[in-house]
Amino acid sequence: MARETESEALKKLKSLCKRRGIIFPGSEIYQGFANQWDWGPLGVEMCRNVREMWWNRFVRDRDDMVGLDSSIIVNPKVWEASGHIENFNDPLVDCKECRSRFRGDTLLADKLGGDFDGRPLEEITRLVAEHDVRCPSCGGPLGEAKKFDLMFKTHVGAVEDGSSTAYLRPETAQGIFYNFALVQQSMRMRVPFGIAQIGKAFRNEITTGNFIFRTREFEQMEIEFFVKPGTELEWFEHWQQETWDFYQSLGIGEEKLRWREHDKEQLSHYSNRTADLEYYFPWEKWGELQGTASRTDYDLTQHQTASGQKMLYEDPATREKYIPYVVEPSFGVNRALLAVLCDAYAEEEVRGETRTLLRLNDAMAPCKVAVFPLSKKDDLIALSKPLFDDIRKRWPAIHDIGGSIGKRYRRHDEIGTPYCITVDFDSLDDKAATIRHRDSMQQDRPSLDRMVEYLDDKLGG
Repeated sequence: MARETESEALKKLKSLCKRRGIIFPGSEIYQGFANQWDWGPLGVEMCRNVREMWWNRFVRDRDDMVGLDSSIIVNPKVWEASGHIENFNDPLVDCKECRSRFRGDTLLADKLGGDFDGRPLEEITRLVAEHDVRCPSCGGPLGEAKKFDLMFKTHVGAVEDGSSTAYLRPETAQGIFYNFALVQQSMRMRVPFGIAQIGKAFRNEITTGNFIFRTREFEQMEIEFFVKPGTELEWFEHWQQETWDFYQSLGIGEEKLRWREHDKEQLSHYSNRTADLEYYFPWEKWGELQGTASRTDYDLTQHQTASGQKMLYEDPATREKYIPYVVEPSFGVNRALLAVLCDAYAEEEVRGETRTLLRLNDAMAPCKVAVFPLSKKDDLIALSKPLFDDIRKRWPAIHDIGGSIGKRYRRHDEIGTPYCITVDFDSLDDKAATIRHRDSMQQDRPSLDRMVEYLDDKLGG
């Protein structure tokens, strides 16, 4: 995607996503709500592609990984033990004039460059004053940084009082930690091994924005990989490489990816090493795409202490007992898809007109094949419909009969369909059809009875 101003780049991408059924503004008929978004019919397919590629790569294709699906609302003691109730917050600053609210660390990063995540409130306040950081909305002065709780509160049961307070989970990781012993024993797993989970998480962000980059409801794909203490940094580098390779498989260009190590001041209280994989987004900023953290034995120790239940692992060969260390690669469906869409978006001149397309790789395309009868005449439909039925048994496909061939090509270029097949009047005689390749616009004409075989060479099963 060409480097443009934020408004130009995102306006084009948002427009395409809404127009083509990828992403819709949430509750738009009621003027929307808090930067929430709904996945449209094609967006759902893209999300499923990401999840399945992730699950196949990291769970089904590995001998040292199992899956889990834990509850969204759990006993609030989980969040006390994990430290979320005390520590899961952001530095909020208020504008003294218009009362708008912002993250102080983000405003500092915007003005000074660098990263101020994890800095103490007193330091945020001092730096905002020293560098005269002003309100982005009205230019007014900003107040002191305050702690802002990121967890959504709710109540469980018929009475809303302190005893019924619960929280929507802000991450999926803790469900893995408190189930560690049950998973290890029931599945007879040996360290090193991992537990993977895909699910929704909720954070009451101070500010949201940049389309689906920062929202209050999002989907995580997380792995907690349990290792022997002393081997965690070796495994950390293993998971960095695995992460890099995964994003390459989604079709994201490596020239827009980089690792950013957290310095000591930024490290979370539980981590002895953390690195973010960042993508260069079209609003001309590097943004976190994925985080990898070496969490030591913090989480398992906390839950063992708080619950009284042992989280020890006993090596069956040496009888050595220890609480495993953990390496956590944490992925997000939303940000993965945003990076894929930004990287795939392209505009080019074709015969004096601008062609807009998504250069998605075949694995990410929500529709792999479109079948076009040249007209709605019964004899062409009688040829195209059986062909379509055969194709959709193998791959996601659309039988598109509306509009001119040119308009249909444009529709499918914009949703990233890699192969479009036109059944024309010559097909009635030669029993063949024209197949067009999205990126090159090259055309071939295999016979109808070989079309599935032709596509299989390109797409596989």
